[in-house]
Amino acid sequence: MKFIAIKTDDGTKGKLAFYCRMLHVSRQGFYKYLSVKDRPWKYQTLADTMLEIHAEDVCNDTYGRVRMFQALTLKRNPKGVTKADREARKSDDLLKRNFTSEKPLEKCVTDITEIKAKDGKHYVSAIFDCFDSAVLGLAMETTMKATLCQHTVENAFIAYPEIREAVLHSDRGSQYTSELYRSTLRKYEIIQSMNCAGGRCHDNARCESMWARLKTELLYDRYNMSLRKMCQPSLLHLFEKNEKAAGAYLRQRPSCTIFKENSFRA
Repeated sequence: MKFIAIKTDDGTKGKLAFYCRMLHVSRQGFYKYLSVKDRPWKYQTLADTMLEIHAEDVCNDTYGRVRMFQALTLKRNPKGVTKADREARKSDDLLKRNFTSEKPLEKCVTDITEIKAKDGKHYVSAIFDCFDSAVLGLAMETTMKATLCQHTVENAFIAYPEIREAVLHSDRGSQYTSELYRSTLRKYEIIQSMNCAGGRCHDNARCESMWARLKTELLYDRYNMSLRKMCQPSLLHLFEKNEKAAGAYLRQRPSCTIFKENSFRA
């Protein structure tokens, strides 16, 4: 088709009938080709997205079809709970993916996770200590506004007043860039740290990992679908009960080499 279009200047001159007869192409088929040949490729948007994913990181050139499909799925249906406020003032990344700590209440990470229950979605916010991954503060609400993060910090300070001057790392969600959250940190003299500009989930990988383990091993694997039958008070009670047991429980897990054997929390 392209050859005929070149030779006949899109069918306007030349021996169109001769070329169609010799190449066994009908005139109707040729004119149909002319009507669609300048249309953009139907997969162009998909191809552009794949190129964008490839260019995001130097290691993404190893993506095969499976991981590229997963990356495309995340692009179209992002799973992150917090959403970045691009206009808000950001804080520096003080951890730079170094989640190890030689002493307690020195480096902490925080994030919000979503849990579906009988009476709708609930959002749980927690602060984890990088020293032994203990839960320092916990709060649950039906919305993920800045007040949820504020209450988490307040609960952590009530339980551990020594958290003053600790570094508290989070992603760049609008909750963590809000003035309410910042003023709460200043009130308790806690130093704020955030994912770097253009950062990925790896910048807060410790917290993401802790949520995945806690939700899988202490909730979903134990209660399965009965979680969806729980309402907020019973779900909060379940989290508070597991919060107290989480540190000791996870330190006994064979795969959890990140935990200290002799934690200051019994």
